[in-house]
Amino acid sequence: MENEAAYGRIVIELYPNIAPKMVERFKELAREGFYDGTTFHRVNPYVIQGGDPLSKDNDPSNDGTGKSNKPNVPAEFSDIPFDSGIVGAARSQDPNSANSQFFITLKREPSFDEKYTVFGKVIEGMNNVRIIAAIPRDGEKPLEAIRIRSIRIETR
Repeated sequence: MENEAAYGRIVIELYPNIAPKMVERFKELAREGFYDGTTFHRVNPYVIQGGDPLSKDNDPSNDGTGKSNKPNVPAEFSDIPFDSGIVGAARSQDPNSANSQFFITLKREPSFDEKYTVFGKVIEGMNNVRIIAAIPRDGEKPLEAIRIRSIRIETR
């Protein structure tokens, strides 16, 4: 999977053997163009988070609350630790509420282990993730929109 944002490319290896349902959902949404134009709406020194369709509407007050119109994806926990570069499925307090939002970790996050679904890892462009995480923000909301131009699924 390749994510092309104004801050550069981020290439992610997906883990279909670890989280088959979440990987399939992510690929399905990417192929539909669902993520194109969404933003990384949550940014801090530990994670960047995107995948909310409401982030397209230029109203930052609702960012982080949206999802696709597809059913939620059940949790697919694994023993893969949330180290730097891991891609996880964002969710509400219900472990089975993952849908379209995802996050990328910037450092080891043991509190996420076996609580969030791991479905990939950044294999290229981690420096771009760090640049995004360091942009000016108000709390966790970036002061400027960090738009995802496109997410493309590639076979390597």
